[in-house]
Amino acid sequence: MNTPELLRVSGLCKSFTLRGGEGGHRRRTRFTAVQDVSFSVAAGQSVGIAGESGSGKSTLARMILRLSEPDSGRIVFAGKDITHARGGKLLAYRRQVQTVFQDSSAALSPRMRILELVAEPLLVQQPRLDPAVLTDRVDALLRRVGLSPQLRNNYPHELSGGQKQRVAIARSLIVDPSLVVLDEPVSALDVSVRSQVLNLLLDLQEERGLAYLMIAHDLAILRHVTTYLVVMKNGVVVECGPTDEVLLNPQHHYTRSLVAASPELPATRHNNFS
Repeated sequence: MNTPELLRVSGLCKSFTLRGGEGGHRRRTRFTAVQDVSFSVAAGQSVGIAGESGSGKSTLARMILRLSEPDSGRIVFAGKDITHARGGKLLAYRRQVQTVFQDSSAALSPRMRILELVAEPLLVQQPRLDPAVLTDRVDALLRRVGLSPQLRNNYPHELSGGQKQRVAIARSLIVDPSLVVLDEPVSALDVSVRSQVLNLLLDLQEERGLAYLMIAHDLAILRHVTTYLVVMKNGVVVECGPTDEVLLNPQHHYTRSLVAASPELPATRHNNFS
């Protein structure tokens, strides 16, 4: 039986106006960050977006998260066009699509306690939820991501980097999403902590049937986590296909250069990180 399609992006494009020059000679130029990008994510699937800095990965993610408007193209989620969704339609979409950013220190407000940070997305959706029920749900999620519920009254600066990223993961899961966008979720962590967080993400995916869209420059991580890979360069998709096929037999010279620059890329896929 075919797995139903969850997300489809078709022909997404995004350009920005850059200002340069000095004095009375300032001029504007258009920079194309994403050009005609198309791919899909099935329910429960992990899709990776690879490429160097400036390849358009994060701009693409911002459009999918509806944090940035595309110039053209379509974003369809669960059969509904949400490219220009507003109001209740956008709120419903954001319940289904959550994100974990690279820098949890910047993503978590320093003025909010852990309880408030994890609960916030759920309160947006259910503002009248009983406080006791809310606390129980937060505590259960904190336990599941490997944190003590006693940390709920702490502030982010009182936690380690790995603990803050676990809080960010709990925050993304509080509304039971179908898709989580992972934007370099472990690149800022120490190697040992990185392995623990990646294993946690894999376990959560299996338990909850989550789909992941993972943005990363580390091909070894993408090999472990994803089953389909999209390679971007200068805003354009240069190669895509099953992750193993793309990384073990790259067809585009740019993909080959990325693989050659990743000596730690394993010869086989592993279920867990050591």
